[in-house]
Amino acid sequence: MSKLQGKVAVVTGASKGIGAGIAEALGKEGASVVVNYSSDRDGASRVVAAIKDHGGKAVAVQADVSKAEDVKRLFAEADKAFGGKIDVLVNNAGVFKFLPVEETDEAEFHRQFNTNVLGLLLATKEASSRFPKEGGSIINISSTVTTSLFPNTSIYTATKGAVDAITGVLSKELGPRNIRVSAINPGGTVTEGLVSMGVPGSDLEKQMIASTPLGRLGTPADMGAVAVFLASPESGWISGETIRTAGGMR
Repeated sequence: MSKLQGKVAVVTGASKGIGAGIAEALGKEGASVVVNYSSDRDGASRVVAAIKDHGGKAVAVQADVSKAEDVKRLFAEADKAFGGKIDVLVNNAGVFKFLPVEETDEAEFHRQFNTNVLGLLLATKEASSRFPKEGGSIINISSTVTTSLFPNTSIYTATKGAVDAITGVLSKELGPRNIRVSAINPGGTVTEGLVSMGVPGSDLEKQMIASTPLGRLGTPADMGAVAVFLASPESGWISGETIRTAGGMR
């Protein structure tokens, strides 16, 4: 039997990149997947199609997780599609922009924090009342920037530091209800965002690979495999952890 047969999963920001990889991995293991997207409807439709091609169930739901009303609608649509329970929540939706502190402004600060941190809390709030009595799993997508501390990433690093801290808090808060909360902290991963930054083929890519003992960048499928583990009963004694998923890069 598939590891997640009969489970319902919501993956935010799942139209591309790591979110898409996780949504597809959960779907292949039998979960019914709500593929959330903010603006990329076509991307979300492709992820839904990929899950269905493997015999799974999935729906795409548009919602901006930084807005409370959108998040409520996201979970209302999940209820309609899959019966009103949630077993797995993946808080993946995130935005970034790297810039020196001299160029930091209020608008960019709030844009990143509203999606990366407030969005996580709003989605968790809605999902928490929908977990069955046997509990389930919340998986937050953080980043290795919280320990690597790259220049020009102060806002983004701060949001992911908050994600790590919130993961620990929620593991204690929701643990008595058998809801496990952990984080995946990816290193350099080949996504549309990395491509838009011009990393593939650059000296930066060479440096990132050289500093990774396993000798390559990560892929969304790598993150999907870890998410499946954290969503499944196999990780039933794991909570409150931030799992560095970066090929050994330090």
